[in-house]
Amino acid sequence: MKRDVRSVRVGDCTLDGRHIYIQSMLNTRSDDIEGSVAQAVSLENAGCEILRAAIPDMSAISLIPAIKDKITIPLVADIHFDYRLALEAVAAGIDKIRINPGNIGGMDKVKQVVKACSNRNIPIRIGVNAGSLEKEILAKYGSPTSEALVESAMGHVRMLEACDFQDIVISIKSSDVHTMIEAYRLAAETCTYPLHLGVTEAGTAHMGLIKSAIGIGSLLHDGIGETIRVSLTDKPEKEIDAAKDILKCLGLRGGPQIVSCPTCGRTRIDIVGTALKVEEALKNVDKDIKVAVMGCIVNGPGEAREADIGIAGGDGCAVIFRKGEVLRKVSEENILPELMAEIEKL
Repeated sequence: MKRDVRSVRVGDCTLDGRHIYIQSMLNTRSDDIEGSVAQAVSLENAGCEILRAAIPDMSAISLIPAIKDKITIPLVADIHFDYRLALEAVAAGIDKIRINPGNIGGMDKVKQVVKACSNRNIPIRIGVNAGSLEKEILAKYGSPTSEALVESAMGHVRMLEACDFQDIVISIKSSDVHTMIEAYRLAAETCTYPLHLGVTEAGTAHMGLIKSAIGIGSLLHDGIGETIRVSLTDKPEKEIDAAKDILKCLGLRGGPQIVSCPTCGRTRIDIVGTALKVEEALKNVDKDIKVAVMGCIVNGPGEAREADIGIAGGDGCAVIFRKGEVLRKVSEENILPELMAEIEKL
């Protein structure tokens, strides 16, 4: 069941839980304007819906108009310590600020940032992780526990609320999946602000995807989370593909889903290669369909009866079936074109 969420707008995106937005972050150097713009365009084309960029110094402010001139999705400024960077980012047309109010130098500076954001209806995302915990909170809990992370986040929230500001998004990330899940569940019970989900420093494309699928997937299944980022030590476009697949598995996004068997001793055609070819071909298909790639005719149509369309291998051939009913036999080399032709008819 989806929790009640206070609606927050980020550019043209409304964070209210009805649509789970996919985020990513530029990994180009902040002083590489041309490269950053190119990557921003690539990420939007890949399906990124909210994009974040590090703004480590004043020279990086020039990224904002350059990127916004080439993309249509909201751009978020990732800022630490220097409140002046937040003010300049707002003036440059940023759509959201990511900042920790507690580390920018006191309430007078927080008020300046809040005033600037309020005047332009720009939300603030509070981002807390194990490395950002205040010394007193870390001492209280002894380690970056889920309770410690949430206490820190809510402390930052109260600073903004004291300035009569409530356009707030919260992220409470950990590289430990258990801590991450527990922290977000506690945050969901504590407040109604939108939550941005992610396992921080999750790792390479292999392990990072596994951690993110468990952490993000568990929370989304519980109705928790309004935006997500799959954090990978890899090309950020891979983060988008992974996020789409997580949402698709949970029924939160449409598009093709592939069901394929692990093969066994009965298999007589290249199912692994065929499945990969089908997966690649389906990247350009936007139909909400389930496609099966099965290893043998004996069990294939029956095991994948719920598939809209599929193939089951024979000895150098395969049958194409729809909803468990065999349509016809095709040769191994014609599996992909014949299958795609049937998908066109759906």
